[in-house]
Amino acid sequence: MTENTQTPSSPNSELPTAYTPAEVEGKLYERWVERGYFEADAKSEKPPYTIVIPPPNVTGSLHLGHAFEHTLIDALTRRKRMQGFETLWQPGMDHAGIATQNVVERELAKEGKSRHDLGREAFVERVWQWKGESGGQISGQMRRLGDGVDWSRERFTMDEGLSEAVQTIFKKLYDDELIYRAERIINWCPRCLTAISDIEVEYQDDEGELVSIRYGEGDASIIVATTRAETMLGDTAVAVHPEDERYKHLVGTEIELPLTGRRIPVVADEHVDPEFGTGAVKVTPAHDPNDFEIGQRHGLPNLAVMDEHAIITAHGPFQGLDRLEARSAIVAALRAEGRIVAEKRPYTHSVGHCSRCKTTIEPRLSMQWWVKVGPLAQAAGDAVRDGRVKIHPQEMEKRYFDWVDNLHDWCISRQLWWGHRIPVWYGPNGEVVCVGPDEQPPAGEGWTQDTDVLDTWFSSGLWPFSTLGWPNRTESLAKFYPNSVLVTGYDILFFWVARMMMFGLYAMDGTPPFHTIALHGMVRDERGKKMSKSFGNAVNPLDWMDRYGSDAVRFTLARGANPGVDVPIGEDWVQASSKFANKIWNATRFALMNGATIEGELPAVEEMSATDRWILSRLNKTVAEVDAFYDDYQFSKLSDSLYHFAWDEVFDWYVELSKTTFFAGGEQAKASARVLGEVLDVMLRLLHPVVPFVTETLWTTLTGGESLVIADWPKDSGFRDAAAEAEIEAVQSLVREVRRFRREQNLDDKQKVPGRLDLSGTTLGLHEAAIRQLLRLQPEGEGFEATATLPVGGATVALDLSGTIDIPAERKRLSKDLAAAEKEKQQAEAKLGNEAFIAKAPDNVVDKIKGRLAKAEADITRLQAQLAALPAA
Repeated sequence: MTENTQTPSSPNSELPTAYTPAEVEGKLYERWVERGYFEADAKSEKPPYTIVIPPPNVTGSLHLGHAFEHTLIDALTRRKRMQGFETLWQPGMDHAGIATQNVVERELAKEGKSRHDLGREAFVERVWQWKGESGGQISGQMRRLGDGVDWSRERFTMDEGLSEAVQTIFKKLYDDELIYRAERIINWCPRCLTAISDIEVEYQDDEGELVSIRYGEGDASIIVATTRAETMLGDTAVAVHPEDERYKHLVGTEIELPLTGRRIPVVADEHVDPEFGTGAVKVTPAHDPNDFEIGQRHGLPNLAVMDEHAIITAHGPFQGLDRLEARSAIVAALRAEGRIVAEKRPYTHSVGHCSRCKTTIEPRLSMQWWVKVGPLAQAAGDAVRDGRVKIHPQEMEKRYFDWVDNLHDWCISRQLWWGHRIPVWYGPNGEVVCVGPDEQPPAGEGWTQDTDVLDTWFSSGLWPFSTLGWPNRTESLAKFYPNSVLVTGYDILFFWVARMMMFGLYAMDGTPPFHTIALHGMVRDERGKKMSKSFGNAVNPLDWMDRYGSDAVRFTLARGANPGVDVPIGEDWVQASSKFANKIWNATRFALMNGATIEGELPAVEEMSATDRWILSRLNKTVAEVDAFYDDYQFSKLSDSLYHFAWDEVFDWYVELSKTTFFAGGEQAKASARVLGEVLDVMLRLLHPVVPFVTETLWTTLTGGESLVIADWPKDSGFRDAAAEAEIEAVQSLVREVRRFRREQNLDDKQKVPGRLDLSGTTLGLHEAAIRQLLRLQPEGEGFEATATLPVGGATVALDLSGTIDIPAERKRLSKDLAAAEKEKQQAEAKLGNEAFIAKAPDNVVDKIKGRLAKAEADITRLQAQLAALPAA
């Protein structure tokens, strides 16, 4: 390392006066990687600890959600590595079928070309070229954050090994009759021209129109309401509830469908809600998932009236119109025939949009490939029910069961060119052959491969074991499967997590892919609003890292991470975390300058001061507390525990209480220097998984050790000293009370005041010098006049404020405030004593008055004490 890297490797080297993250982080990270600290050895005899990265899209960049999730995973893996586990954090990226294809298609459009101009093979080659040149910028950003992943194992869902895994499991599912091809309703994007998954559909409130249309004539008419009038061209029935008396006479009859000349049946189906609208619904099986189910139950025909571009294909005057153009034209035609009985415009309702291109989704009947999820979902549910897999927090189990117990068959085919092509060949005489990775596809005239590719979630569902070499029985698979824990957002519990559970149990002989599923929430802005570019509140975490350092961003995110709960975050919180990092730096500099060391054994208990015994007792309690929080995935609580221990107890109290000892020198100073070195050593180890850069720099300076990454995790020694803790708590109580009084007298924190301490009858005698230092108390001196006397826990502190405050003016001010507080108390008591008022007033009003009374009483007690502390006039 160079002289200016701020990473000295010898103990007690001089630290720069200020911590500059930009001069440290990049060089430190590269050093960690070069030395192979993050690489996992499948041959190791250490117990394994495995976490996979939720693979980010190859098109993506690091956003706050990634930074949040990666911080939590990195903290877990760094701690486990320090605890002696063979730790693997598996990195990689997802090929992101639709997203990536859209990116490359936009690039082609700039050249005036489409993918069809290139043809399939050349287009796929172009995507690979883009991936090599532009994809995966997130890898560099992960390094900025400090992600301790094993880069030697980085995988991509389209690389050769994972492609083999995809083809293998497709073939196995196909042979087990768990994959089939069928015509069903899917989410269709008319812009991307493909089926898309539920998670790729974004719902938003759009303004449309709700029109009520009369089908049939006279007593044989029914009124239906719809927001999608254009789909009426594909209606093949009207459905009512079987018990709805209004329509019983029509069930089994036919009525005329307006504008078409067709007659359609009236069917009775329990899916219909008789209390909603008119209690009758139009049934369009080819363009609505619920209608499709009704159609299946009643044997209705599926009449498609739109093509893949959402252009009307039905015969008649509307043929060739876009669906939205057709909607207006059809409503106008119905109005002309007197068929519109009500119109509501604008009518706001939830509408699905493609998450990639924002086009309105069209439910569409289409021939697709499906996974029969029934037995797979049953196994995924049972693994949680019987305790093989734990969901954390436990209250999320219900949502998991609600999902897996009601899963519909999964559409896995996509009409794209970029992705894992479905390994099925069709022959000239209707033959269908599924080909495994070790098999040759059928050859000869008339044989063609299926043109569709697989849903991205199909390959990412194999991630916990395909990344370890499956279907080959590799050493890595044997060592690192199943994963120890999956850390991911609750928002993809139903999609990615459920699919990994189904595939892992199926492919790995009933062994689930992970022992624990630790769910976290989403990052939101400081007002709790979802972050989005469209809202103008999206944050690039790299900007915050540039300004405040990666440690500050990490600590802020970890400190907000409560299991399963969304995380609000604002820049001022990152600033506060930056101050914390600087506090750690400055306090360690002070400690090093005063001889803090880890050399030699700790002093014997009888040789240590109460202050030393107190901090060691608190240190061991903190170790135990942090361990318990880590094991329960309570990142917010463990971060708070470390923050308050470091800032409040070590820096604000132990260091301050020890200053007089260090200044005095001697054997006690040597003992305290060793204790301070021990405390810093352990504290920096505890902090390292969350704030790795600043702790690494300080720890290597303090100890001369190689790296915290491979250092031992602290253990609770069991040392506790209740007497020392009580003694220091008494010191803290005295100091806090006198400081409070000083603030009330508007004294500057640094202003020195003559004072007399009477500590007789207490255990605080040995702390007098430290107390005087903390309270800025000068010796009494000649002419000392006790203008204020404060009794605190058996001790007495007398202060001479004659030269610092105007006693008569202060008495006048306090008396005025006391009179106001007494008046407030009287008014509140009068209202609460008025039975008529209490009987009529709302509970919140009564509670507010009770609060005013309690505050007034507290103010009176405080002001009376302050007046009593002032000398008599």
